[in-house]
Amino acid sequence: MKKIIKRICLFIGKMLRFFDRIIITPIMKLFIRINDFFTKNNKTIEKLFANKQFLIILSLLLAFFTYYAVDHNLTALVDNSADILYSQPVKAIYNEEAYVVEGLPESVDVILIGRKSDIYLAKQKPNKEGISVDLRELSTGTHKVNLKYRQTVESVDYKIDPSTVTVIIYDKVSSTREVTPELLHRNNLDSKLDISDISLSKTEVTIKGSAKKLESVAYVKALIDVDNIIEPTVGKTNISNNKLVAYNDNGEIVDVEILPETVDATLTITSTSKVVPIKVVPIGDIALGYAIKTATPSVANVTIYGDEEALKSIEYIPVKIDVTNLSAYKEFNVNLEKPNGVRAISEKTVSIKVDVAAEEQKEISGISVQTINLREGLKVYALGEGNNTISVIVKGSKDLIDQVEASNIRATVDLSEYTTPGEYEVDVKVTGDDLKLSYTSKTKKIKIEIYK
Repeated sequence: MKKIIKRICLFIGKMLRFFDRIIITPIMKLFIRINDFFTKNNKTIEKLFANKQFLIILSLLLAFFTYYAVDHNLTALVDNSADILYSQPVKAIYNEEAYVVEGLPESVDVILIGRKSDIYLAKQKPNKEGISVDLRELSTGTHKVNLKYRQTVESVDYKIDPSTVTVIIYDKVSSTREVTPELLHRNNLDSKLDISDISLSKTEVTIKGSAKKLESVAYVKALIDVDNIIEPTVGKTNISNNKLVAYNDNGEIVDVEILPETVDATLTITSTSKVVPIKVVPIGDIALGYAIKTATPSVANVTIYGDEEALKSIEYIPVKIDVTNLSAYKEFNVNLEKPNGVRAISEKTVSIKVDVAAEEQKEISGISVQTINLREGLKVYALGEGNNTISVIVKGSKDLIDQVEASNIRATVDLSEYTTPGEYEVDVKVTGDDLKLSYTSKTKKIKIEIYK
């Protein structure tokens, strides 16, 4: 082992002496000679650099060397290369008042081929006019045309992709269309507010294009963005420069010229509201022998906001609570659901305090049976004695059933499925004003005759 280590040390020593003799010693001698030269000739060198003619000659030599290096591809900047100018706009030159051009791409790519230094310069100085094609000498019909790009750096080769396209030239015709408003982002409007009316500065516009495209235009919409209303409040507000867009029967945009391009709109903002009571609706069967004594909501009434017509038909807000097997006092927390046409409710949740009592029952007689949904042109009457009135068993807490009278109960037979004259036996359905009580008809079916 000692012999191996000794041999390795001898080898490393020889290598160090070799590098010292071949590389380090010669370099040190060179630096010493250069130092001695500048030390001995210091004044001479200072005189040379102080001489203007010497400096001019030295500058010319350096400039000539630099030019020679660049011109003969001695640096990486002058290697042949290629680059791409993406999405250069295409501009067609033609009589836009008389013709319509289809098939022309909006943009194309331009490939630059040349030395890297020239390509770099070309990318810094692109042709601002983009790609052009002159169609002024062409008539209506289908034509294959060449796209042109004016070179900004002559030493760069420009290639357009694609360089040739097929275009179709049509005579431009015009027509008029009615404009209808289209609200965008309507849901972003305060839910307590509504836009009841929209008035446009123009109700008809002129559309221009090829005859084929004009035939496909089904309607023109003025796109009114509700987000453009600053601090919307009740009253009238104006939104200017609303974009006009033409659509076909499938709701797809049709590319035609529309004059004017925009219209102004006046919006009438309203806030329609109505105060209605909360109505508790028990769901499920309460525990045997029990009845709901009280069901008291934390708020008796709420304010609802929405369409005026929808609010007219809403008399109360139903609040459903599950009382299945309920046998003791319980408090329910319920989220209020918005009926159709209602955008907002003054309260989001309510609590319902429900108390129970022993169940009792009461029979109420002399309740008239009414028919509903009888087909037009037909009449009906009850067959047999006593079929005009029925008796109903009402179950609930004593305090509640003592207040129930015949006028609080409604008995009906639905005749929507009976469309021809004849004798039928139909089901009787009973309902009551107080939903905390249960109502059961002692007469399940009655016989009727339908005639013309």
